[in-house]
Order: sequence, then C-alpha cells, then structure tokens
Amino acid sequence: MTTIRTWRTGAALAALAATLTASAASAHDPFAAWHGAAPPALAAPAEPKIIAYRGAILFDGTGAPSRAGLTIVTRGERILAVQLDHAPLPDAAETVDVAGLYVLPGLIDTHVHVATPPDADTARVQMRRWLYSGVTAVRGMADDLRSVGELARQARVGEVPSPDIYYAALMAGEGFFKDPRTQAVSAGAIAGQTPWMQAITSDTDLPLAVAMARGTSATGIKIYADLPADLVARITTEAHRQGMPVWSHAMVYPATPQEVINAGPDVMSHACILAHQAQAPADRPVSYASRTPIDRAPFLAGDNAVVQGLLEQMRDKGIVLDATVRVYAEQDRAAAAPGARQPICSGPMVFALTRQAYRTGVAISAGTDGETPDSDAWPALIEEMVLLQNAVGMTPADVLVAATRTAARTVNQADDMGTIEPGKLANLVFVAADPLTDVSNLRSLRFTLKRGEAFSRANFRPPAD
Repeated sequence: MTTIRTWRTGAALAALAATLTASAASAHDPFAAWHGAAPPALAAPAEPKIIAYRGAILFDGTGAPSRAGLTIVTRGERILAVQLDHAPLPDAAETVDVAGLYVLPGLIDTHVHVATPPDADTARVQMRRWLYSGVTAVRGMADDLRSVGELARQARVGEVPSPDIYYAALMAGEGFFKDPRTQAVSAGAIAGQTPWMQAITSDTDLPLAVAMARGTSATGIKIYADLPADLVARITTEAHRQGMPVWSHAMVYPATPQEVINAGPDVMSHACILAHQAQAPADRPVSYASRTPIDRAPFLAGDNAVVQGLLEQMRDKGIVLDATVRVYAEQDRAAAAPGARQPICSGPMVFALTRQAYRTGVAISAGTDGETPDSDAWPALIEEMVLLQNAVGMTPADVLVAATRTAARTVNQADDMGTIEPGKLANLVFVAADPLTDVSNLRSLRFTLKRGEAFSRANFRPPAD
C-alpha cells in the first residue's frame, strides 16, 4: 500500500480550510477568494494624443531625396499624416517645433544577441542605449528565448526603454550542439531539445518542430549549421508553409551557399561565407566548427565570378543579405595580437564581397552581430552604417535604407515600420545634421520617437567602465 504523506502544519491546514470556505461562499466571484474582494472595474484607456512635429526635413526611408517644410502628425503610436507645414491640423493637435531638424525612420539592427548567455541586467543596458541612439527595433538572432521573451514583452509594453525585439528560434544539425554557447542558452534543459534551439535530423517531425518554434513567439526560423542541403530545403519549405520567414547563414556547413539559395530563405547572413562557394569542393569545410580561414586573394583582386552568380540569384529571388561587415573589422583588430587566431575572412575581404553585392543590386540590411562596449556613447549599428558608407562604398541614402526600409523587410515588419507614411508606427529619429551627407551625422541625434513616445538624447548617459 502506498502511503501519502502531507507536510502541512496545523496553521497551514486552517488557512487552507478558510480559503476553501471563502471560495465556496463566493462562487459567483472566483476572484474574491484570491484578492479578498471583487476586482475593480478597469478604466477606459486614455484617448491617444495627437502631436504635430512641424518644420521637419524628411527622409522617408524609400531612398527618395529629402523634402523640407513638412509636418508629421502622430496619433498615439501611429503616424496619422505627413503633410505640408501650412496644411490645417486636427483641432486637438499639440505642436512640436522641429524646424531645421532632419527626420528619418527609426533605425533597425538586423543582427543582435541579447541573451547568450542570458543576463537581463546587461541586456537592458544595451537596450536603453539602442533606443536613445535612434534604434527602434532589433532582430535577435538566436539566444535563450526564455529570457528574450520577457525582455521583448518589457520592451513592447514600455516597462523599460528599449527597441521592440523580434527574434529567431534556431535549427541546426546535431553536431552544432557541442558548441558551449548552446549549453549556455539551454541551461536546465538539454541543448538541441528545446523549442528555441532544436537539433534537426532526417527523422525529425518538421511540422511539429516548426510549430514548437512558433510557440516561442519567435518571428522567424534561423538555420545555423551542420545541416545538409536537403534538410535546409525541407525546413525552409515547412516554415514557409506555416507562415514563418527563414533566416539562414549563407553557408550551413555542409550545405553550400548555392544550396542555401536553392532552398529559398528570406534572408542570408554574413557576406563573408558566400566566399566558400568559390573554393574547390575538397577545400570547403563540412562542419561549422572548422573555422578555417579562407584565402583572401580571389576576392580582393576584383569581383569574383563564382560569387557573382550567387549574388545575381539572390537579387532575382529577393533574398536579403544581412552582411554584418563590422564584426569582421573587429575580428581583424583582435587578430592583430601576437599568436591570435585568424578569422575566416578579413575586413577588407568582407567589404569587397558586400561591395560586389551592392553593385549587383542585392538588398542589403544593416546588422552588427556584435556590440561596442557599454561605456561607449553609441552602439555598433552606427559603426556598421559608417563602414557600409566608407568601406563598402554605399551612398548615404542607400545606407539609411539598409537600416530602415530593407531592415524592416528583414525583420518581417515592413507593414509597420521602415518608412515614414500614414498608418505605420511613429518610430522616428530627429537629428541636427544631414545624414544624407554623411551617415555619421546620426550622432547629432536630438530625440527618438518609439511608438509615439519621445526619448531625448540629452537624457542619456552611458554607464561608467
């Protein structure tokens, strides 16, 4: 016979009995037993404010030239109208004079990591700096989604100053889950067996795997490493069938860049690893863990013919390139130390590959895959944009599009952000100097609107070292 032991003190039993009695007595009001009284009536939400930002010089994110003498009218978190300064305003409108300021859509970093390993306090420091630097949305590219989900909720409802966070659930081959980062983001569970990071094999029930990823509230599926071409294609097909975008590394080891393109993802990350396609098949690494440097010479001498074929297909299929140039420049600086390991690609090599993609007409988004120290005044996205302009050779207007309209498409949020037009979110950046002259002028930022709420740069101070 099984003996069931309960470990309740007499006081605890008395309290439980009282609770049950109260619950029974108030069956008509199940909340009464929890709170001691019926819940108060909820107040009606306040009427959204209408605010007119008058006198702006507008860059709308489409790549069109700036226009002066415009007023942007917002109602709550949305843009109500974009009109000439002399046009009549709604009766209830408040007016903010922004004469002489340049306004552009909120910036979007399409490649960040906020919880590898999870550390919410550190993440919120980054989130605050992003927002006060003009970044109104980011794309998290594989982390511990238990932490990211809560950070994203806090950001979305305004509990903390932060861009909105959209994020990926990761799929990779079994071999990838030896990576210590996967252990860090799966603590308390088995790496590769969580809904946010799944090991995929030929036996995986892919409809279920994608459904589990969707259940994390992820925006997209990230395909990472150690998967053959057929599984990359099957994941992509099933994710699209279930309405999820697919964000893939440009090479998935052993799946080649060509095989990734054939699968049809929405976005491919890292211009660097497109170069693997130009290697002899015997020289291509078959595992992500190999990290063997690629010979730079075939890519520094001019446009590479093999890569050109890939880029033309990406352009024609509408696949966005999340180039991440800054991270390779940063790796070059680290590799300069005596005895340091050499990165897969050099900064100049990645600049050349991204330049070739730009000239080919591939849509390029601005993603960083790394951050400046917390004590820096500005986040990595500003450096990424300056490199796209100065090292890659993109025009300032095209760099701004990469961080706004194309970035919104990359994050699968083009209906809500990326351009300034009625109906979209009031995510706006106001700067004193013309960013179409030099994107480094983004450092003249005066204030950011995120969902209609203003965040003055004057109120931001980076933490001390």
